[in-house]
Amino acid sequence: MKRAAEAERLRARATAASVGVAAILIVAKLGAWLATGSVALLSSLIDSLLDAAASILNLFAVRQATVPADREHRFGHGKAEPLAVLGQSAFLAGGAVLLIAEAVQRLIRPVAVVNTRAGIAVSVFSIVVTIGLVLYQRSVVRRTGSLAIGADELHYRGDLLVNLAVIAALMLGNWLQTPFFDPLFGAAIGLWILYAAARVAGLSLRELMDRELPDGERDNIRAIVRRQPEVLAVHDLRTRVAGPTAFIQLHIEMDGDITLARAHQISDAVEARLQEAYPHAEIIIHQDPEGVEEARQGFPPPEADNRPRARENIERTERAQRC
Repeated sequence: MKRAAEAERLRARATAASVGVAAILIVAKLGAWLATGSVALLSSLIDSLLDAAASILNLFAVRQATVPADREHRFGHGKAEPLAVLGQSAFLAGGAVLLIAEAVQRLIRPVAVVNTRAGIAVSVFSIVVTIGLVLYQRSVVRRTGSLAIGADELHYRGDLLVNLAVIAALMLGNWLQTPFFDPLFGAAIGLWILYAAARVAGLSLRELMDRELPDGERDNIRAIVRRQPEVLAVHDLRTRVAGPTAFIQLHIEMDGDITLARAHQISDAVEARLQEAYPHAEIIIHQDPEGVEEARQGFPPPEADNRPRARENIERTERAQRC
């Protein structure tokens, strides 16, 4: 419970920090755009406006995702996070289209950029502030696994490239005395934002469609289960994620001659080990007697037969008991 509460606090702080940084950058970039008239700076301003909207959406989504299960939502509210991320991708795509349209218009009717030093200074300031936020968000994602904050971090990581592109556009335009670099870089930034929107949408759709955990995580779950000496095999492992919560379901096979009480104790021990490794998971374990034929999932690749290792665990336990 303490770890879950700490993760909730970290997610709340990260979303609040994201909103605060977006607000600061909007004010700075708006002033720079009014001073320079640069399309590249306008693209960066639009990007920050979209980041602010997405971060505010995240703020509400993260809070909703941590609301406990209730009568109408027995599996909790975790999918509020991927839904918010899907909304973020729509914000990003819409802003990118508007930006590309403005860049095309400027290519047709070029406008000279003025006061480039102010634009460069604001872009450098944006890079410094964004690096600090990205490092903090990465730390929170590692500790909480939040999809919404991970998507937000992806946005701001892209902002670093956006700001570097703005600096390059302003410097080249000023050095070569040509207005074409500014809209060209602006259009390129718009295409980058579209790519980021598609990538973010893919992340949210995978979670909304209940995609399995990565193979490495599934292998780790099987390894944890097999460490219980009296578990002879594990099969029908199913996993999915909804916001901060992972759902793990599996079948374990045990000696058919043990008592129901003992089978329950073994299952509880397995669940405790899994809960220690995955503190935010909901775990369901079905107990099977060894050797009972039943319908199995036929999804490739087939789960490896782990009876030999399980039998070794049983024999090792029996030897220890005799000693």
